[in-house]
Amino acid sequence: MKSEIAARKAAGQDWLRAVPGPLHAWLVPIAIVALWQIAGGLGWISATLLPTPLTIAKQFVSLGLSGELWEHFQISILRALSGFVLGGLTGLALGLSTGLGKMAERTLDPSLQMLRTVPLLSLIPLFILWFGIGEFSKILMISLGAFFPMYVNTFLGIRSVDVKLYDVSRIFQYSKLQLVTRLIIPAALPNILLGIRLSLGLSWLVLVVAEMMGTSAGIGYMIQDARAYSQTDIVFVGIIIFAIVGKLSDSVVRLLESKLLRWRETYKG
Repeated sequence: MKSEIAARKAAGQDWLRAVPGPLHAWLVPIAIVALWQIAGGLGWISATLLPTPLTIAKQFVSLGLSGELWEHFQISILRALSGFVLGGLTGLALGLSTGLGKMAERTLDPSLQMLRTVPLLSLIPLFILWFGIGEFSKILMISLGAFFPMYVNTFLGIRSVDVKLYDVSRIFQYSKLQLVTRLIIPAALPNILLGIRLSLGLSWLVLVVAEMMGTSAGIGYMIQDARAYSQTDIVFVGIIIFAIVGKLSDSVVRLLESKLLRWRETYKG
């Protein structure tokens, strides 16, 4: 009995090994899409509530050829990147300040930690009252979403640097600048890169909310407009775009991690 189970397990592993490594991540999505298409084609699922992948793909091509999709996409990308850069750089700067300086930590960190606990979406009415529903308001919301993951991870990365490394720096007689650039920042880099990944993800999340609260262009607006007219296929097109762009941006940061963190040995599974 045990030998049969072992043989089946080995056969399953052999089948997986036969599939090229880069395609492993696509096995589950392809299976889901295939089952979805079959269920929709057989009429088991309402086409209004859940259109088939083929219908969504046709709508994707139609919007792309008309130029409407590219127009919304450009505006959304500009908003998300502007907010991410503003919030990320501010979070990095303040994270470095509070991480490196005791006085900055005592002065700034308690207030920032208190603000971090305030739900971001609860600030939307205040943003509208203060800044209206223009571009500045949206970019500021996105930057606020990107700020805290960057700040917290940068601060944590600096404070997690092994104290033994400081002893080594004294032997080499590092100056303050050399201590920061050659020891602290490289050692804190894993956390900083994690902060970038989380900030990017939150930037896309806040972008959707910002574009749905009042605008005339952007992927979020396209989704909201399609919802009002029960165009479920267009809603799925918008969701797929956010998923693809989010995954690509995360992959870019992971590639950056693999280049910058070659020195770090970690468990590979």
